Amino acid sequence: MLIISPTARISPLAHIEDSVRGTRIEIGDEVLIDSFVRINPSGGSGDLIIGARCYINAGTVIYTGNGIVMGEGALIAANCTIAPTNHEYRLRSKTLLEQGFLPSKGGIRIGADAWIGANSVVLDGADIGQGAIIGAGSVVSGVIEPYSINVGNPLRKIGERR
Repeated sequence: MLIISPTARISPLAHIEDSVRGTRIEIGDEVLIDSFVRINPSGGSGDLIIGARCYINAGTVIYTGNGIVMGEGALIAANCTIAPTNHEYRLRSKTLLEQGFLPSKGGIRIGADAWIGANSVVLDGADIGQGAIIGAGSVVSGVIEPYSINVGNPLRKIGERR
């Protein structure tokens, strides 16, 4: 099910696939989805809820997987990957494709007013607190404190917003 606010602005060059499994994709008021953003309902049956006034910049890929909730005013810079899903991989006797997906680590939550820098990867189980900043090129997989500033791979806290 695809629900898009009439005040959302979605580039005609963005690609949003509707789910064949019943995943809900909800895009809130005044959301901006830039060119070449791809939203793909795969890797699970979780919903994607994008809160009001979120900005998702060019080249970002979002898999709905085990679910994503983006709080109001969250900012996603260019070329990020948001993937709340993981392939099963342990059996040599089956191909990766045959094994399906691992159990959920809880999906992804991106708090209100959070900012994820360009080329970052956000993985299943990430819980990014309100107002947190993730520096460009970072990999996020755990709980991030509200209003903290974090960078790198492995991710480390380098400061706080005042």
